[in-house]
Amino acid sequence: MQIRAVKIGVRPSLLALKQAQEAIGLLKKIYPKAAFEVCKIGTPGDRDKVTPLSEVDGSDFFTRDIDEALLNGKIDIAVHSSKDLPLALPNGLKVMFETESISRFDALVSKGGHKLAELALGSRIGSSSLRRKKEINGLRPDLEIVDARGTIVERLSLIDSGKIDALIVAHAALIRLKLEHRIAEIFPLGIFNTHPKQGCLAIVTRSKN
Repeated sequence: MQIRAVKIGVRPSLLALKQAQEAIGLLKKIYPKAAFEVCKIGTPGDRDKVTPLSEVDGSDFFTRDIDEALLNGKIDIAVHSSKDLPLALPNGLKVMFETESISRFDALVSKGGHKLAELALGSRIGSSSLRRKKEINGLRPDLEIVDARGTIVERLSLIDSGKIDALIVAHAALIRLKLEHRIAEIFPLGIFNTHPKQGCLAIVTRSKN
């Protein structure tokens, strides 16, 4: 008899697919005989690149459709970035476990590998986070901050195409995508104070499971 694969729901980005494989590696240690199938599910955060993230902080902007699929039985497990979890999960869902962070730091990627202090006056620096924008302003008020949304790969392409000179992203994302060679600088927490769960994954299941 063929065993039904456990369906794991994630966002459709390359980073999310890497996170799914990371979660599967952990789940196989618990359920060594289980088979897993990855299901790509878009969320409001994947479709809407206009709404400021400060307006959706603490909401299900990056988890909604995946959690709905979990509640409806279309998938069996959801894998989220822990920092993207809403303040309260929908009724009927629970966090099965969270991973330890692979890195809580923010990192700078820049044209020419320049550090933040080395960027030319008036350089254009991309960020998708209000927190990061405030911290950039505190350190380099001369820089022009550009709203940079989309996947990590899409944001990095803004540097490669010359639309921006630098970008601040989660160090953990670059690690998971094996893009550490692009890092110009890693910021200590005293300089860029990140979300306490940045770099962690949350594995979510139905409460009755």
